[in-house]
Amino acid sequence: MNNRKIKKGYQKLISSTFNLDTSTDKFQNGIIYSLYSDEFNLIKVGFAENERVLENKLSSNRLNLLECDKGNKENLFLLLNTLKELGFKYSNNLYFKYSDSLMRHLYILDWPIGKSLYKRRKIKKELLCA
Repeated sequence: MNNRKIKKGYQKLISSTFNLDTSTDKFQNGIIYSLYSDEFNLIKVGFAENERVLENKLSSNRLNLLECDKGNKENLFLLLNTLKELGFKYSNNLYFKYSDSLMRHLYILDWPIGKSLYKRRKIKKELLCA
């Protein structure tokens, strides 16, 4: 038999301060959106702080608004990382080449894309009684 001694006692917890900045722009509420360029067949995803900023982006570019929704920069960051892992490449201005596969993934990831370019398939199941 092993003669092991069990030490009974309490250890002191060392308190430390973590640098958690909860006021970062990452969690700032705003608008997440999708834009479409008919001329270049591109999809642009993005984040705007408010409606005025989004309107300025729409007026400065020749893009059509597909849909917008409430969100934050973290939503955009997660979407971009997920699409990158799925193999979708984008430019510095967050432009993606339009494809049905991209639109399907955006829909599955619950990104606002509207119903004009991507129509969800409806699967009907029938139950057979024996």
